[in-house]
Amino acid sequence: MLIVAELGRLSPEVPIADPTLAEMGKNLKEAMKMLEDSQRRTEEENGKKLLSGDIPGPLQGSGQDMVSILQLVQNLMHGDEDEEPQSTRIQNIGEQGHISLLGHSLGAYISTLDKEKLRKLTTRILSDTTLWLCRIFRYENGCAYFHEEEREGLAKICRLAIHSRYEDFVVDGFNVLYNRKPVIYLSAAARPGLGQYLCNQLGLPFPCLCRVPCNTVFGSQHQMDVAFLEKLIKDDIERGKLPLLLVANAGTAAVGHTDKIGRLKELCEQYGIWLHVEGVNLATLALGYVSSSVLAATKCDSMVLTPGPWLGLPAVPAVTLYKHDDPALTLVSGLTSNKPADKLRALPLWLSLQYLGLDGIVERIKHACQLSQRLQESLKKVNHIKILVEDELSSPVVVFRFFQELPGSDPGLNATPAPSTAPSAVGRERHSCDALNRWLGEQLKQLVPVSGLTVMDLEVEGTCMRFSPLMTAAVLGTRGEDVDQLVACVQSKLPVLTCTLQLREEFKQEVMATAGLLYVDDPNWPGIGVVRYEHANDDKSSLKLDPEGEKIHAGLLKKLNELESDLTFKMGPEYKSMKSCIYIGMASDDIDVSELVETIAVTAREIEENSRLLENMTEVVRKGIQEAQVQLQKANEERLLEEGVLRQIPVVGSVLNWFSPVQASQKGRTFNLTAGSLESTEHTYVYKVQGSGVTPPQTPTGTRTKQRLPGQKPFKRSLRGSDAISETSSVSHIEDLEKTEQLSGGQEASEANSPERHPGAPAPPEAEPPGALQDGAQGLQGDHPQVEEPESLR
Repeated sequence: MLIVAELGRLSPEVPIADPTLAEMGKNLKEAMKMLEDSQRRTEEENGKKLLSGDIPGPLQGSGQDMVSILQLVQNLMHGDEDEEPQSTRIQNIGEQGHISLLGHSLGAYISTLDKEKLRKLTTRILSDTTLWLCRIFRYENGCAYFHEEEREGLAKICRLAIHSRYEDFVVDGFNVLYNRKPVIYLSAAARPGLGQYLCNQLGLPFPCLCRVPCNTVFGSQHQMDVAFLEKLIKDDIERGKLPLLLVANAGTAAVGHTDKIGRLKELCEQYGIWLHVEGVNLATLALGYVSSSVLAATKCDSMVLTPGPWLGLPAVPAVTLYKHDDPALTLVSGLTSNKPADKLRALPLWLSLQYLGLDGIVERIKHACQLSQRLQESLKKVNHIKILVEDELSSPVVVFRFFQELPGSDPGLNATPAPSTAPSAVGRERHSCDALNRWLGEQLKQLVPVSGLTVMDLEVEGTCMRFSPLMTAAVLGTRGEDVDQLVACVQSKLPVLTCTLQLREEFKQEVMATAGLLYVDDPNWPGIGVVRYEHANDDKSSLKLDPEGEKIHAGLLKKLNELESDLTFKMGPEYKSMKSCIYIGMASDDIDVSELVETIAVTAREIEENSRLLENMTEVVRKGIQEAQVQLQKANEERLLEEGVLRQIPVVGSVLNWFSPVQASQKGRTFNLTAGSLESTEHTYVYKVQGSGVTPPQTPTGTRTKQRLPGQKPFKRSLRGSDAISETSSVSHIEDLEKTEQLSGGQEASEANSPERHPGAPAPPEAEPPGALQDGAQGLQGDHPQVEEPESLR
């Protein structure tokens, strides 16, 4: 083999004298080449299989066409066809929106230019956008930082403030902060999670945050308490801390109230604190008339603007305007950058501002403020609606809620509950109003989705509805007609809300007075109330799931829904346990609560009895069969004694039965499922009819069950009380008289048209047919006209 291998490796230039060896070497070379090629192809295929197994499906092969990729994007955006459609707000993207989206594509294209052209272009775009924004929003000599995350600008401003107040921070780092801890002051009405975000971004501990409470006596309850803030600043200075930055609100995130920015600016200048302002009311700086409280924000050290939602521009960055003279510190803080890609963030806003122009920008902000004023003026005329507005002349945010003081409630308890029992009563009433306001808000959001209405929970007022068109009108395309529709929907829902709130106490009293029913106090349910049926085996002390009770309540829910009333019924677990309950929804003013509660109790009791009957049926049938077998065996023994032994012998018995037949009565047994007992069938064979047996128990019915008029739905009260009943009875009486006159008129006409009687014919018998024949004759005479015999038969 070695020789053969060496022959195969010999160069073809070396001659081989032996032709046999030469032929052998040639064949060996071809065979080795075939083996190597086969092995190489196998390795390549195995490598492809291993590689394709690790690569996801969309990346395998030579790629996909653009149509398939766009189709995939569309499916991901709108979901599959099998999924249920979700009612989401769709942004109204107009031409200004297309300009903004075009900016992102242009930014990717511009980034491919050479460095010199790219530097000049990005510098021009950044400087123009900064100048335009500072002029529009009255912030002179300011710089701009464009960022995607709205809170990112405030984090950069905090870094700038740290570098400005701690000169050795670049060298010593956090050792400088340890010796004199910085303090950042936030309002209690600030955006949720803002303080935690700042600490995470800056690497500061949470004690560096100071929460400033809002006013409790004078002024708005959503404004920062300036006097208390000054006290906190003095205490921090005495403890060796450094007051670093104050975040004020020009329109709080909840209700849109503005802090006293002018007074806060004086306080910050006194103690060397950086003043940062944010809020939706900053958009009104572009208008001709601006309130003094918002106008004071132009003197702050920095502010955050969100022109995207204000102007309806998608994918537009937020802007932080600030004033600082040291470019080195702004560069270290991250507010400025030399990268062209960071400067290109302003390109979509640069294009959009030029497309809209100053008139277009002012018109959109002005339109949003007019929508707020329109809603505010309309809601003032609606009863049971409370408006929470700071400034009635210029507030761009409207917050309102439904309220109603019950006859037995004390209005003074809403402010300061003095008695010991007042907090529980006030809390229960507030929970009820919160549930109703939450239901009202969800209804308004579904009926008028373009309004952009949101439902929120406030600490003092409770559940409220907020209308902030500056954040939603340009995006959703809200118009004045939509505001009018929103007010109309509020007015249409108020009767249901007021009636439901009034019927709750009546429903509670009726349930508590009805045996077998338990009233469940659920503060989060907006309907009339919650009730639970207590069956015989119900363990009241247990909070676990009750299968028997769940079965009864499921059947009760089915029966109640089959009544086709105006009420909505749902089944779910109890508020504080896992036991099933029946939840009754909103009600109108013509609901008969007593009939409703009685129907629930009677239906639940009937379902429980039927379920017990089915459960006991097996045992009853088994015992009945055993008793029937015993009685049949006893009957056979009695028959043997009566007939005698001779009649049981085959031949002799036949002869005896022929000479002296036995008159044996047919006896049998029938099992009554209703009574659970055996009965004789003698009555069936004697009278040729099946006996009724024991009368089954009647279905439980209410003592106050009333007859409904035609077309009247269940649980409805009469519209006019006794007048409606008297009118209905008089109409029915007139109809009965008319039917009687028609029947008598028809009989007289038939007698007049009948042929005269022959003089010789016998007179008809005067005696009336007896018994059943008399009843039958009267029935025939009353139901059909009399038929005379023809003369041929006489």
